[in-house]
Amino acid sequence: MTRPSIPIAVTIAGSDSGGGAGIQADLKTFSALGCFGASILTALTAQNTLGVTAIHDVPPDFIAAQMDAVFDDLDVRALKIGMLSRPPAIAAVAEGLARWPGAPVVLDPVMVAASGARLLEDAAVETLTLRLLPRADLITPNLPEAAALLGADVARTETQMQEQGVRLMGMGARAVLMKGGHGEGPESVDLLVTTAGVTRFPAPRAATRNTHGTGCTLSSAIAAGLAHGFPLEEAVAKAKRYITGAIAAADDLKVGHGHGPVHHFFDLW
Repeated sequence: MTRPSIPIAVTIAGSDSGGGAGIQADLKTFSALGCFGASILTALTAQNTLGVTAIHDVPPDFIAAQMDAVFDDLDVRALKIGMLSRPPAIAAVAEGLARWPGAPVVLDPVMVAASGARLLEDAAVETLTLRLLPRADLITPNLPEAAALLGADVARTETQMQEQGVRLMGMGARAVLMKGGHGEGPESVDLLVTTAGVTRFPAPRAATRNTHGTGCTLSSAIAAGLAHGFPLEEAVAKAKRYITGAIAAADDLKVGHGHGPVHHFFDLW
């Protein structure tokens, strides 16, 4: 009897030298959730739990070469896109997606690191909106990111979150997960906005500062679910449970002196 092949998920993102976010978080998430992870690097960062001290962008032609190498050989079942700091990098990824269509795309519009460091140039916001939003099956902005994409105030209520999700769909995204981690109250509520309506995903808000890589991990967990063939709503539900557990166990790691990473292998170690 032939065993089924492991689903392959790909991350297109920047590297976090501290290991808590970016490519490193994505690959850990894929592994924890039963996917083989491949990667396409868009930038290198000098980074740890205290902050980002330098960013080195990967040339667009080399981003394209990585995409062609991966997609020419691997049976990619889902794709997660993270840090893209400059317009040429965004254009290279958009052109690569046009050459290699088919796999569902989860776009995490990474703009600012948890430490406060700016990761996306102002000029890149428009390029991201025009070139990548229409290619995304799901985008996963947090509240400040959604506001920046829309040129609006940060949503304060679930009604405002829903309204902004609908507006982002009007800009081309097929579905939007409005992440409520920057909100207030005892629950962190995410809203999945699709053409079918709105689904609410609440979770208790954890009392920890060790949340480095939360957004990267959630979007990668959704991509892993899609790679396994789960419908979008089920993939989001499973990913929400996973990130809630990873945050709850984050203090067990004791990594670094600043905002430490979430615990990607909380259910395995």
